[in-house]
Amino acid sequence: MKYYATRILEKGNIAVDDTILVKDVPATAGSRILENFKPLFSAEAVLRLENKDYTIAGKTHVGEFGLDLCGEFSYYSEKDENLYGAAAQLIANGDVKAALGVDMNGSTRRAAALSNVCFLKPTYGTVSRYGVISCAASGEQIGVYAKNVDSVSEIMSVIAGHDEKDGTSLKNERYNYSTYIPVSAKRVCVVKELLEKADEKTRARVSSFVESLRANGVTVDEISLDFFDIANVAWQILMTAETCNNVSRYDGVKYGHRAKEYKNIDELYTNTRTEGFNFLTKAVILYGSDVLSKNRYDECYGKSLKVRRVIAERFEELMKNYDAVLTPVCSATAYESYDIHQAFEKVFAEGVFTSVANLIGTPALVSNGVQLLGKHFDESTLLSLAGVVERKGE
Repeated sequence: MKYYATRILEKGNIAVDDTILVKDVPATAGSRILENFKPLFSAEAVLRLENKDYTIAGKTHVGEFGLDLCGEFSYYSEKDENLYGAAAQLIANGDVKAALGVDMNGSTRRAAALSNVCFLKPTYGTVSRYGVISCAASGEQIGVYAKNVDSVSEIMSVIAGHDEKDGTSLKNERYNYSTYIPVSAKRVCVVKELLEKADEKTRARVSSFVESLRANGVTVDEISLDFFDIANVAWQILMTAETCNNVSRYDGVKYGHRAKEYKNIDELYTNTRTEGFNFLTKAVILYGSDVLSKNRYDECYGKSLKVRRVIAERFEELMKNYDAVLTPVCSATAYESYDIHQAFEKVFAEGVFTSVANLIGTPALVSNGVQLLGKHFDESTLLSLAGVVERKGE
């Protein structure tokens, strides 16, 4: 598998996925529609790393606009029988210290689980989104891949903090990413309904993680929750609507791919987008257009906004009794290649594990192939819980 869309420095120690801008380096978000596009500036997160003497090794392949399972449908990378995320595999191979990825629909977290590395999607608004090729602005967030939680913490401490160029950036200048806070009095819950959606190997990963937590004095309960399916439906509606709106800017006029054959401006737009977008992106656009239409807006998009608020309240109530929620992040420990015409349904099904964090902006950490969900701004608890499990093997 070819991991880099563009190689920058042979001895660079940070990889950046191809939805994050690096000045004068092609940025395509895995799509033909952005073919040969070179940005005039770098993302704020990239600049902060470079200012601390980290070096960018290259831009890694991503699935078109991050809409697929784990990066399998990039226009620019070869296909593989076994599906892995490029940035996650670079970390697993030890080729770079860390990588930045945009978590918009869970593909980064799934990729981390498949490659058995860490990925932290931090609280929404804590890392600047300036310089991200945006699709679903209300839920997407730059996060960090690394081999262990200490490296995640190190990079997060550099890139987090307020950025006046990003209207969604929160005002706090500094956030805490400790990996060593005491966990012996912490309480974690495991969601029964999500375990039932996962295969035997995945459930075994969760069980092993639970055993390690309990060995370190953490109380772990299995509970029943009914809102993950509802949250997934709401996020998929909001995500497709926002993506539909955001990708409408790609028309072949100013940059990126342009169709060679057209007779008027309407044909230029139509032919360019027909050639430039893959089937999954087109399906998302069509679905997003439908939920934003006059006859469907209130019952779909408007209702999903209300569901977002209800889920946030339900999750906040849950977290009064627990410090983290432990779930699978994928239904299986590996994915096999599949036809792109099945992608919309497959991504929707897998989204049940990941959508809550995107919908309500809470942090989510993948470690040892499982996922920990936590309270807003409480990344330290997640990192420390994963840390005691990691250090068990040292």
